[in-house]
Amino acid sequence: MEIKIKFNPPIATKSENIENMAEKANLKLMKKETIQPVSSPLSISKENKYQQLNDALGEAYQELDQLVGLEEVKKLLVEVQAFHEIQKRRAKAQLLSEPTVLHAIFKGNPGTGKTTVARLLGKMLKEMEILPKGHLVEVERADLVGEYIGHTAQKTREQIKKALGGILFIDEAYSLARGDNKDFGREAVEVLIKAMEDHKDNLVVILAGYNKEMDFFLNSNPGLKSRFPLHIDFPDYDTVELLEIADHMYQAKQYILNPNAKTNMEKVLLRLRKESPDTYGNARMVRNIVEASLRAQAVRLMHCPENTKDALMRIESEDVLAAISKMPKPSAENPVNDNIMPIRSAM
Repeated sequence: MEIKIKFNPPIATKSENIENMAEKANLKLMKKETIQPVSSPLSISKENKYQQLNDALGEAYQELDQLVGLEEVKKLLVEVQAFHEIQKRRAKAQLLSEPTVLHAIFKGNPGTGKTTVARLLGKMLKEMEILPKGHLVEVERADLVGEYIGHTAQKTREQIKKALGGILFIDEAYSLARGDNKDFGREAVEVLIKAMEDHKDNLVVILAGYNKEMDFFLNSNPGLKSRFPLHIDFPDYDTVELLEIADHMYQAKQYILNPNAKTNMEKVLLRLRKESPDTYGNARMVRNIVEASLRAQAVRLMHCPENTKDALMRIESEDVLAAISKMPKPSAENPVNDNIMPIRSAM
């Protein structure tokens, strides 16, 4: 026969309660004096994800976290912030510390979020006190390369001056290496390299463009690749991610995509990816379809004297098909704008 004994702990006296309270207070005080863990959003719980960061940095991380896809990009930016924080702590502890060099290469097709991530990076670097302003100056070949000897250096220095304290983002940077040795683009590269050394604590340079073209560009100038320690690939979105982007765009405008219409859009996206992989528009292409479908819906509803709220919100298959039929096909002559990077829906 098994005998179960119930143990009741003795009731603490008033003096013991006071001692316990004092001990707990001392433990809390000791915890406050210890070094807090690096406030990396990926290393803490979802509920407390941003509470350790200041308001502006937490806001930038939230924006980054809400971007569709780009998981590897997000992890790398968290690593950058953690590395910078630890180097500050090492310096404070009188240990050797490494400088935070953040010149970067962004490689990927148009519409994959390179410009948006660069803008968020600027905000983060400002709040991390790496850059004083954190603003983004976007330029391309025409903004840097002149028409005669001496003009290129002048134009390039003007853009660098605008970007001081922030990020100089050079889109289609590989175009600076086109042509022969007499091309003025090479002069712009030389001025940039010098500026990166002269303003290493006050300027971040990001070179962006297609994968193959950027590889050729970096190999065209020995030593150029080593000056850009961060190499970030921006992959094309898969069909699921593009449909998620489309859903968000519709929801942001208070529209609803009919399930059949969504199926039709999925089929079209798969076909376009197969037919034109090199000129696939990614997020920008989806935005074009969404905006064209809203116009198609408006034309369809104009024939009805009255419309219900549901009808005004719903996008049907015919609207999507009409939008796609009128879309210009992406081409090398009609490149897709990369400055479009939608976020996940909060709904």
